[in-house]
Parts: sequence; structure tokens; C-alpha cells
Amino acid sequence: MMRRNGRAAILVYLSMWAIAVPQPPAQAKPSAYAIIAGTVFRENGLSLRGASVTLSRKDAPKFKKLHAVSDERGEFAFHVPPVESSFRVEASMKGFQTVTKETSIRGEERMELSLVLAEAK
Repeated sequence: MMRRNGRAAILVYLSMWAIAVPQPPAQAKPSAYAIIAGTVFRENGLSLRGASVTLSRKDAPKFKKLHAVSDERGEFAFHVPPVESSFRVEASMKGFQTVTKETSIRGEERMELSLVLAEAK
């Protein structure tokens, strides 16, 4: 009789444990965003790897500046809120003159920029 009750207790315990184990969270839908992306080039048209790229918001001075480094193809990208905003993108690298461009976002969109850095003289 004890054995049967012991088995029942184990089955009850295991079934309670299976119910209590947390399930993986459901896949959340990605939140909406806009993308400001581009490529940093040298004057001769070759991409420039390792350039420092900074994004700041023109219409909100307290907006935290975002930073990136151009990859081996000279590319960079920033995800920003999809609200109408104006931004300033600045690219710099030692031995080159700093370049700044301005762009605007109106919603969920992708804005592409090309930044050409001239060698410092």
C-alpha cells in the first residue's frame, strides 16, 4: 500500500513540476524603427574602414549621441525611433578631415548617406 501511495506522490510531484517550469517567452514582434545608414569613402572612391561615425539629433540637444565604426566595407548603420526628426551624421578618422551631413527621418524608413573624407593637409 505504501508503494502505491509513494508512486502516486511522485507522479503528482512530477506533474506539478512540469506545470511550474517556465515556458520560453513568445517571440516579441520587433518594435518599429528607422535606419540611418551609409558608407564612408576616401576621395579616390575606395571605402574607408575604421572611421568613427557619430549620430546626433539636431532638434533634441539632450538626445544621446550614438557612435559606430565603419566596417571593412566602410559601412555603418544606426537604428532610431521612427518619428519625424532631424539628425547630424559626422565621420572622422586620424589623417582625414572630418565631414558632417544632415538628414531627416519622417517615419519607418531607411536613409542612405555617403560620406567622403579628404586627407588632412
